[in-house]
Amino acid sequence: MVSIPASRTSARSGTLMALGSMSCIQLGLALSVRLFAEIGPLGTVWLRLAWGAVILLAVARPRPWRFRRRVLLATVALGIVTAGVTMLFIAAVARMPLGTASALEFLGPLGVAVVRGGGRRSLLWPGLAAAGVVLLTHPWQGLASPVGLACALGAAICWAGYIILTQAVGDEVAGLQGLATSITVAALVASLVSGPAVIGAATPRLLLAGFGLAMLLLVVPFSLEMYALRRLTTSAFGTLMCLEPALAVVAGFALLRQVPAAWSLAGVAFVIAAGLGAQRSGARTVPRAAATRADGDLAPDAPAGLLTRQT
Repeated sequence: MVSIPASRTSARSGTLMALGSMSCIQLGLALSVRLFAEIGPLGTVWLRLAWGAVILLAVARPRPWRFRRRVLLATVALGIVTAGVTMLFIAAVARMPLGTASALEFLGPLGVAVVRGGGRRSLLWPGLAAAGVVLLTHPWQGLASPVGLACALGAAICWAGYIILTQAVGDEVAGLQGLATSITVAALVASLVSGPAVIGAATPRLLLAGFGLAMLLLVVPFSLEMYALRRLTTSAFGTLMCLEPALAVVAGFALLRQVPAAWSLAGVAFVIAAGLGAQRSGARTVPRAAATRADGDLAPDAPAGLLTRQT
């Protein structure tokens, strides 16, 4: 019987988790459209973040006061960039074509993939994914407003920070305690922007819809991403995230009968090839801090260099 190396098994499971996360997000975005007309895009973001915080606080029961100071600061920063990437992307889409906003936002994970890759050969998969994203989103269509451009680039920066901080917090804090704390911070940030206006318009139906969106767009995918980043390098994960536009094209064809153009099919092929390449070479050892403790505290041998950890 042929044994499969542990590193390959880790990469495979991390890839499946990342794919599961992206699938949930695509389904949740499709179901979010109806709420945009009632409470607006920012209101929809706030509703799912607020529900996500409630759900994760109830399930994980985090104890952030027991985190080390450096870990707590990273968790708070993760919450801020999580709120930033969701709200800034919605603001960008309101001011520019979706394809242009998507292409600009994907500069975030691609930038992480390039910076953390380490060597010329590691640029192959991010480069291939970048070409695929451009073919999928064809950002050359339409003109972007300066404000929309700034929002999209801000979302890209926040997404890059999200990937790096999610891995750092996931390595240091077991279970979902770090995620529960960061999502609570994200919900508080979103509340400052759009929370009061949505609370006045809340109905039982809206609250129920918000609960479902929180599960599809936040609790399940963010949990999967945190566990995936314990098994994959940030470079591989950033490249895999470029599969999301390909999943959107497939979902549009299967569910909405939107026939993709030839360049979109070429883009799908490019990002799938990049994703497969990243999966084969992107395994990392699961940190003991994340794997050996179940009560959410820091492991006694957790690495001290949280924010400078090499992948």
